[in-house]
Amino acid sequence: MSGNRIFVIAGEASGDLHASHLVREIRKRRPDIEISCVGGQHLAEAGCEVVVSSDTISVVGISEVFSHAIPIVSAFLKTRQWLRSKRPDLLILVDFPEFNLLMARYAKSLGIPVFYYISPQVWAWRQGRVKKIAKVVDKMAVILPFEEEFYKRFGIDARFVGHPLLDSLDPDSIDGKGLRRALGLSDSDTIICLLPGSRKGEIERHLPIMLDAASKIGAKSKGVRFLVALGESTASHNRDFVASLLSQARCDVKLVEGKTYEAIKASQLCIAASGTVTLEVGIIGTPLVVIYKVSSLSYFLGKRLIRVPWVSLINLIAQKEVVPELLQDDANPETIASKALELLESDSARSKMQKELAALRKKLGSQGASSQAAELALELLDSRV
Repeated sequence: MSGNRIFVIAGEASGDLHASHLVREIRKRRPDIEISCVGGQHLAEAGCEVVVSSDTISVVGISEVFSHAIPIVSAFLKTRQWLRSKRPDLLILVDFPEFNLLMARYAKSLGIPVFYYISPQVWAWRQGRVKKIAKVVDKMAVILPFEEEFYKRFGIDARFVGHPLLDSLDPDSIDGKGLRRALGLSDSDTIICLLPGSRKGEIERHLPIMLDAASKIGAKSKGVRFLVALGESTASHNRDFVASLLSQARCDVKLVEGKTYEAIKASQLCIAASGTVTLEVGIIGTPLVVIYKVSSLSYFLGKRLIRVPWVSLINLIAQKEVVPELLQDDANPETIASKALELLESDSARSKMQKELAALRKKLGSQGASSQAAELALELLDSRV
């Protein structure tokens, strides 16, 4: 008899989105399965019972975790208690490794099988964790082309399923021109899209710097217009802060809520915080500059732990520098403006980057990541009940 209860943990906005697609694929095959979660809006809309909201635990950076310790510990204890009392037939983990690997170990102690979708990036930093993963994860669906071989070297049952963004992101169907018209922008306007991140801390660190860079770009390249693109949920949680910054901006800037893909497609260039959004920009094909800042302590510790030469997914997948990365002290208004202007003023540089981004899309595999991951998860479920 098949199991009928699954618990999903997705601790961040992008993980919540991808997990929701996975849940929908599972429900297509097993509509009778009960699915509860640590998650957000997307998983709730997919029909999951939200036991803990992921908004309470989504942070970035090593030192930043300490300032959020109380809600994280509370979520951890509540999730443990739920697993202990409900004993689901399968635990599905989506990214979010610091929290999820602890939960994986606890689930194994309860005899609950563990499926990991969108694996921890242990190939980038703290590779010693891969041995822990081998002990607590039964099956893994990975979304980057080099990850399957990496995990299999350590005896982990891993399968490359393609990237889930390819299921939900069709560049040809995105109406960038429609957004331009809605905002009163003409086809001839030069637009730069600012993408500061989805977390509150990221927006607080990146958006002021991006707006300062925008003012410097505008001073040197007249007629450039700027968009700040935020997801609906992100915008609603940070509206007052963002509005105060935009009111002081020394450039022509408009806020776009809930139409990030359209804003990217409408732009000639993006300035984006490192994260999933950089890959989204790459799939759409808009040239970009990647930036990122964390606290000084997080950066100090991270430099000693990270084992890859790049931070952006685009460069990691390409295994070379396709897009410029400006990190920490280099993520300053002057340097950002300089890099952006280099791309903006060079048709050949933008064209070269667009060709590299097209090649990147081919490396990401074909559509159907969520469907394949659902099949793998259900295989594990059926093998254990």
